[in-house]
Amino acid sequence: MSPGQEKYIRYLLFAVAGVALFFYFTRGSLPIPDNFATKTGYAAAKSPANLSPHSLQDPTSPEDSLEEPEVTYASDVLKFAATHPGGRTNATFVTLAKNSDLWEIAKSIRQVEGRFNHKFHYDWVFLNDQPFDDDFKRITTSLVSGTTYYGEIPEEHWSYPDWIDQDKASRVREEMQNKRIIYGNSESYRHMCRYESGFFFRHPLLKDYEFYWRVEPSIELFCDIPYDPFLYMKENDKKYSFVMSMYEYYDTIPTLWPTVKKFAADYPEYIAEGNSIDFLSDDGGKTFNKCHFWSNFEIGSLDWLRSKEYLEYFEALDRGGGFFYERWGDAPIHSIAAGLMLKKEQIHFWNEISYYHIPFTHCPLDDRLRTELQCTCDPKLTFDWRATSCLSRYYEINHIPKPPGVDHYSPLAVLGGVILSAALVGILVIAVSPRSRGFVLHKTRRFLLEAQALWEEYRRDRLAKS
Repeated sequence: MSPGQEKYIRYLLFAVAGVALFFYFTRGSLPIPDNFATKTGYAAAKSPANLSPHSLQDPTSPEDSLEEPEVTYASDVLKFAATHPGGRTNATFVTLAKNSDLWEIAKSIRQVEGRFNHKFHYDWVFLNDQPFDDDFKRITTSLVSGTTYYGEIPEEHWSYPDWIDQDKASRVREEMQNKRIIYGNSESYRHMCRYESGFFFRHPLLKDYEFYWRVEPSIELFCDIPYDPFLYMKENDKKYSFVMSMYEYYDTIPTLWPTVKKFAADYPEYIAEGNSIDFLSDDGGKTFNKCHFWSNFEIGSLDWLRSKEYLEYFEALDRGGGFFYERWGDAPIHSIAAGLMLKKEQIHFWNEISYYHIPFTHCPLDDRLRTELQCTCDPKLTFDWRATSCLSRYYEINHIPKPPGVDHYSPLAVLGGVILSAALVGILVIAVSPRSRGFVLHKTRRFLLEAQALWEEYRRDRLAKS
């Protein structure tokens, strides 16, 4: 074995050790909740749909007591459900799909229908930049318990606006492909992000609805939803909701925040008092910390998206050209709008809705909640409290107590990330081909981001305690 090969093997072993260390301490920092039923003697209801006060009650009082036992609930949402057993609101599911997505969206429909909609029968709107074929319509109609509608996207909503230099946009896609940025070379992905950001809610098929629930192909729901999220949104004045949040890849949005800041300066009257700026920024709005709500799942108000404030916000961003000259996604677009133009109380996190979209899972840590909702997810796999999740920040700005034992800023996890990053840099130095160097560089950036996020969380916690 040559000295060069020995050096390469040493670096590889160093990387493997770093991966193991980082995984062990990061995973080990997630809490393993105690079994609530064992600790308290709670007897879960056999049917998740039984949300009467007695079925959600903690039977700690003696059987012969003459006093009415105090009713307790696993969450505010389930408390709402118990006190609002009936009623519906004006809402629909909405899916952007192609004919080729048929079998993947069929799986998603079965998830949604089985866990929720077979009892509520909400409509479902399907949108496509091409006409839907007969098979798509026939099969999806047979799966949905509500009424299905199929719409074609107007060409002006799925094409380049007049002010975009298409040659420049093409060069940008090529550059992003060379940098191995996900969807960096995709033209259709950019049209999709622009459409989801500023146009889907204007489609004639959605004009009479108040709320929407976005559903994408190949998602999974792990918990029953025996309550009505739409009704909860309406009755509690919620405008936007999510199940996961994370950091955006900065190379896709370098000029997004400066464009947003210019809009905010031009329209200060659109910026809400008591908003969520501290979710989006660590320095009062000077810079963007890249936190956003993952928009492949969102339940929101169509009236808010159709408001003058949001439409002018989208128009200002669209004129900036970042959908095509960079790769702005609809997730940060929606998140920044909600964070700036809504009050904190108008944004909701659905802890009760356990959700999977490749590659991340949300699973509630509360054992009682999972039992009541007959969840089938593993809480150890939840993305919520990892270093690259922004949920902790959302909890902090809303003064929500974190689940017991959550502690994802372990200094040892930071050390593991630093060691792993150093190992990958070492491999990068000796990598043979430009392609392999690009791949390792991408991985190095990713783990450096994790290490940075861990360190920032640790530093903020130390400052808060000092």
